[in-house]
Amino acid sequence: MRKRTLLALAVSVVVGGLGVAGITTASAATLDPALPPGGNFDLSVWQLQLPTGSPGKPDTIQPARLKGANGYSNPAYFWTDSNDGSMTFWAPEKGVTTPNSHYARSELREMNANGSAADWTLAGNHTLSAQLRIPSVTKNVCVGQVHLGSGGSSTKPLLELYYRPNGDIHLGTENSPDGGQTLHKVGNVALGVKWTYVINVTGNTVNLTVNGTRTSYAIPSSFNPYRQYFKAGSYNQSSSDSTSNGAKVKFYSLTVKHS
Repeated sequence: MRKRTLLALAVSVVVGGLGVAGITTASAATLDPALPPGGNFDLSVWQLQLPTGSPGKPDTIQPARLKGANGYSNPAYFWTDSNDGSMTFWAPEKGVTTPNSHYARSELREMNANGSAADWTLAGNHTLSAQLRIPSVTKNVCVGQVHLGSGGSSTKPLLELYYRPNGDIHLGTENSPDGGQTLHKVGNVALGVKWTYVINVTGNTVNLTVNGTRTSYAIPSSFNPYRQYFKAGSYNQSSSDSTSNGAKVKFYSLTVKHS
């Protein structure tokens, strides 16, 4: 293990293989291409945001509509791949955005089992695990987030995991609730190839594992008043007048665990 310091972030790296502790890897054999995403994945603790709706007010689909074998799907933005059963997200460069973003998304937002919005403290052990691949992306796409919830006025993410067309994977860590993001290259996977990530938050530390390579980041104390929640999907990081350019992200497993 080697350690280095970047601004307020302490970083450690361990190189390894694909055997990532805590991740449940679903293969094509366990995913039914005939079912909607909710038939293959536990979507009872997720809300879906789409790149449709009215300006500043994207359409959202609640967990009750997403979950189960009769759950929601959308042939343009959120569907099951008929070949491999993957849960597929498409976010174009032109689409409806939230008031605090210039970019469209087809993305899941973590919820609680009772239907309320997830909003957990940094204390404890919180893990988002995924296996995925990106068959197409224009410039950059965010495929996983820890986002600030209640506790203050900031609408920033705590961290965002990005994928670029050349295969580079970067973690963006927010320097403070006021803004300023530091990028860290955490891997490279060719376009269209499956890979895994595990985002773990425990106390004031974020542990990220990408294809067995682990990096750890100290969370600045300025974030302590805030609660958090996970996000995953296709949060496109480029905009234009094109509805055909964008980012397609396919998930083969996606799990959340809190302890």
